Amino acid sequence: MASRGFASEGRRVLRDPLLLGVITVLWLLLALFVLYPLTVLMVRAFSDEGRLTIEPLMTSLGDSSHRAAFFNSLILAATVGVLGTLLGFLFALTATRTGLGRRWLTLLDAAALLPLVSPPFTTSIAIIFSFGPKGFISHHLLGFDNVSAYGFVSTALAETLTYFPIAYLTLRPIIAAIDPNLEEMAFSLGGSRWRIFRTVTVPLAIPGFANAFLLLFAASLADFATPLILAGNSFPVLPTQAYLQITGMFDFKGGAVLSLMLLVPAAVVYLLQRYWVGRRTYVTVTGKVGQRSRTRAIAPWASVALVVATVLVAVSILYFYALLVFASAVVAFGANNSFTWHHYAVIFTEGVPAIRDTLIIALIGMPLGGLYGVLVGYLIARRRFPGRQAMEIVSMVNYALPGTIVGIAYLIAFNDPPIALTGGAMIIVACYVFRYSPTGIRATVALLSQIDRSLEEASSSLGAGSGETFRRVTLPLIAPAFFAGLGVVFIRSMTAISATIFLVSLSWTLITVRILENMTEMALGPAAAFSVFVIVVVFAVVSVLSAILARLRTATAGAAARSLLGG
Repeated sequence: MASRGFASEGRRVLRDPLLLGVITVLWLLLALFVLYPLTVLMVRAFSDEGRLTIEPLMTSLGDSSHRAAFFNSLILAATVGVLGTLLGFLFALTATRTGLGRRWLTLLDAAALLPLVSPPFTTSIAIIFSFGPKGFISHHLLGFDNVSAYGFVSTALAETLTYFPIAYLTLRPIIAAIDPNLEEMAFSLGGSRWRIFRTVTVPLAIPGFANAFLLLFAASLADFATPLILAGNSFPVLPTQAYLQITGMFDFKGGAVLSLMLLVPAAVVYLLQRYWVGRRTYVTVTGKVGQRSRTRAIAPWASVALVVATVLVAVSILYFYALLVFASAVVAFGANNSFTWHHYAVIFTEGVPAIRDTLIIALIGMPLGGLYGVLVGYLIARRRFPGRQAMEIVSMVNYALPGTIVGIAYLIAFNDPPIALTGGAMIIVACYVFRYSPTGIRATVALLSQIDRSLEEASSSLGAGSGETFRRVTLPLIAPAFFAGLGVVFIRSMTAISATIFLVSLSWTLITVRILENMTEMALGPAAAFSVFVIVVVFAVVSVLSAILARLRTATAGAAARSLLGG
């Protein structure tokens, strides 16, 4: 039966040349930019003079400094996972249970999501400005002169503030979906508010906690920039060790082995995350529409405490970014606070190549990533063909792996003939598209699962081909997923560094690389100015994309209304 079904699917694909062509092209691209680099990385790491061996891995494991970096990476990731999940839960509970108005929720979301649209080391810069030798808090407010802003604590703090919005976005819909009637019934039966919270609310949100923790664990495990700036030699982690192995010692094999040491925890985290996401029932939801914003299960004083705690965190985040803006507009923060445009003059003269290259790469990668995301998502959700599940898994590989592994794999695979692409823009664009477009893929699959297949079947029955049906029926319906893919690829093109730092060259560089160079040279003013520029550009582009999507939704709704009225 299975073989007949497989043969039937194969014949159906062969009868549709356009579908066959799209599937073939996508598989060729996945083979070239996903499977091939990882295969070359594995061969380089586990081969010695033409024979396979695990000796390089055993040598790395036998090195005490490498073992320490490995366990440091796990400790840091676990700490960020726990703290970030708790902070995300605090924000989610405040947003869904305290009855905040729409305006306050908008401000809360803006403060919480700000770190996600910033370069990953923006918070690191602000921490140095706050707690460094001449820091605003450590020196000017508290009067301490010999304070270090480097080490495990500052690195964990920076990563927690950077990544906790992921936990917030994960937990908020789950807590909002918990039927308040369950809490109300427990309250009416005499349960104390603390008991209800502990035995009803928290257990129903446990899958969300697990998913948020795993996402934050993976994000921290893959973070390269923050530990490089803040951890230093006092708390080495594996991504920075691999980077220094390649850039400092030009040891490609050593860097490959070190990066692959992250594969085991990364793979475990990815499989666990897929398990939790794949669970169909997160909470018990009734058919009634209840008040989602506030229940008696949250005491008035607890609501006040939640709001105060959330506001304090939000103000801290806004303080860091205000400090960044201020530092970008003074001569030397902490030493000479006279106003100047010098740092912006530097980035708009010496930094123009990096700005130009970054915008070109982002504007090329954005439409390619959006189209790739909806095509793969559409094929996975709507078409049955041999290798469909394999395509889904392979398309998610680069997204699941730490950026250091992807960057080193691309460097090794495309540095020499027969496919020498390093040093050009194409390899950076490919890295962004195949690493960050899975967001658009998952969004497309989620949207299509809510759209009745009969719409596309009606188009096909009227004689439209698969291409015309996709263009005129499916694509307008999945426009939100397309724009989600556009936005994510653009944001990451402007802010990511962990993978692409291995791929820049004298011909093509990136703003994030220039920021990192400025940080290592202690040119903090230009680093702050670059960061402010990136934030402004990202917010501007995301606002334009949101406006376009809103107009498309209005136009689609209007067309649907006219068709229903017979106009």
